[in-house]
Amino acid sequence: MHIDSRSSKSITVTDKQNEWMQSQLKSGEYASDSELLRDLIRKEQRRNEDINLIREALIVGEKSGYSDKSAEQILQEFKEKRRINV
Repeated sequence: MHIDSRSSKSITVTDKQNEWMQSQLKSGEYASDSELLRDLIRKEQRRNEDINLIREALIVGEKSGYSDKSAEQILQEFKEKRRINV
């Protein structure tokens, strides 16, 4: 069984950032600042993973030369690979 360990952090945000955070809490999508920040971190981690996958695919593509596949086929293959890696 995996137990998430947690660390407590103190952060400082601008007034504008705080207003945005409060609007997110008022919308009911998040129950706390911590939940909102954890979700933002998860999304950024996912975005970074996607960027790395794209970079890796570009390197492989550059090394492989020209392709007979259409741009749509290449995009679809990328999306399928991304779903598998989720």
